[in-house]
Amino acid sequence: MGLSDSVALPLCPASRSAGSAWATLLPFDEPVLLAPQWCRPSARLKIRGRSLCLFDGNGVMPRDARIPRVLSIAGTDPTGGAGIQADLKSIAANGGYGMAVVTALVAQNTHGVRSVHVPPLPFLLEQLEAVSDDVEIDAVKIGMLATTEVIHAVTGWLDRVTPPVVVLDPVMIATSGDRLLDRNAEQALRELASRAHLLTPNIPELAILANEPAATHWQGVLEQAGRVSARYGVLVLAKGGHLDGESVPDALVDGAGDTVRTIEFPGTRINTTNTHGTGCSLSSALATRYARSGQWEEAMAKSKRWLTESIRHGAALEVGTGHGPISHFAGLWERGGTTTRPTPDEVKANWWEHIHSIKQKIDNLPFVRGLGDGTLDRDAFVWYLSQDALYLRDYSRVLAAASSLAPTTAEQAFWAQSAQGAIVGELQLHESWISTKARHEAQPSVTTTEYTNHLLATAARGDYRVLIAALLPCFWLYHDVGTRLQSLSHPEHPYRSWLDTYTDENFAESTSQAIDIVARAAAHADDATRLTMREAFRISAAHEHAFFAAPDMLDESNNE
Repeated sequence: MGLSDSVALPLCPASRSAGSAWATLLPFDEPVLLAPQWCRPSARLKIRGRSLCLFDGNGVMPRDARIPRVLSIAGTDPTGGAGIQADLKSIAANGGYGMAVVTALVAQNTHGVRSVHVPPLPFLLEQLEAVSDDVEIDAVKIGMLATTEVIHAVTGWLDRVTPPVVVLDPVMIATSGDRLLDRNAEQALRELASRAHLLTPNIPELAILANEPAATHWQGVLEQAGRVSARYGVLVLAKGGHLDGESVPDALVDGAGDTVRTIEFPGTRINTTNTHGTGCSLSSALATRYARSGQWEEAMAKSKRWLTESIRHGAALEVGTGHGPISHFAGLWERGGTTTRPTPDEVKANWWEHIHSIKQKIDNLPFVRGLGDGTLDRDAFVWYLSQDALYLRDYSRVLAAASSLAPTTAEQAFWAQSAQGAIVGELQLHESWISTKARHEAQPSVTTTEYTNHLLATAARGDYRVLIAALLPCFWLYHDVGTRLQSLSHPEHPYRSWLDTYTDENFAESTSQAIDIVARAAAHADDATRLTMREAFRISAAHEHAFFAAPDMLDESNNE
């Protein structure tokens, strides 16, 4: 479908209050453009300055186009457990890029709030406009808004900018139970609530939004959330953390339609005091995950799993002596670690240095020196070629196995072409030196068998990355040796055909491609796989040394 001013665009209703606030699948058979408030932010596109979005027939974009850019509008926490500090960690931990506008500077720690300083209103507006003038915002999370004036300023900014996703965590009650806002500010926050897509109040805050007493049991919380959802035309996250008992349920409640729709997310209470900033962190995670997926249910399920994991590891941080923070990055640290990945160029340099001693041993072999200066015994060279022909038979099979395992068509083609080259190109060199009868009568030496067994066993294990690492020395070392010996070649050199084979442009290009493919694979592998790849590379390099050394060993045994 072309995009032009004349395209008829079937648009969803612009008002969330006119229908369900739920993120549902949309009943179109063909790809359609939808009003941006119904579109996941990562799927939006701009046509002549207008934000629109493209969905497929299932109402879902095929893939996320980019990392969501999420703005937190909230107060601070100098201990890092709550407020914008927690929001930024939460956004990053859930796959977004976090930004922050400070509404209040809060002197607090794990024991409580000591004082609050509200910056001048014009400065708050300058912060908001500095972000929205420059950055396309995919989602907004709103936390602490300390005064009526601050709430009105943020409301006006939302009306002007119309961010595609707004999650409001209505900070209204202190840990002590005291109200943080006066009645005018509470009313202004209720007006702001209707601009949001999702509210994430705790039970006392939910009661203030409903203008009712706080619920004392889960069913009462769900019913109150349904009334709040209907009143403000917004999805509500009902949270059961303030209730007694081991069960800690949460639920997405949509009361904006004719019937109240509820999806519950069960949970079990964790025995810990590290719960500081859980509300801030969960709301930021939801904003980020919804901006990525476009589905509230999926966003909540994943956010709750992440939050539970982060709470469970919070005590390990040993921050503060009161209600400590959660560990926002615990899962990432455990599964991903903090070690950076090397670049492909760093892999190349590291691996080449790793086999430095093997390369030196190869250079010092009498066979290699004699091959270079032309003094090598012809029988030794022919025996070497006969073993190489036997090696290439299995080597080509392993190259074909790499082709079958390759993840891309380009890599499949490269390894397949290399397999053909090993049979057609290199064997032609051997045929020019060895008679057909001698080739058929030749038996693989122990050295040849050990090398091919290593390659065949690596192929049988089925790990493409380790396999191509094991194959690489046969490219890299041969090209390296051939290149350095090429300067000794001349028209009368007895082994000029061998020197020319491993220094011609085609083999040089193939070697470069093989190095690049393996280095990229190693750079993107996890640490354990990368080490296994390097070890397979080293073992093959050692086999190459043994292969070059074998004719010398044969000569010594004959002399004995």
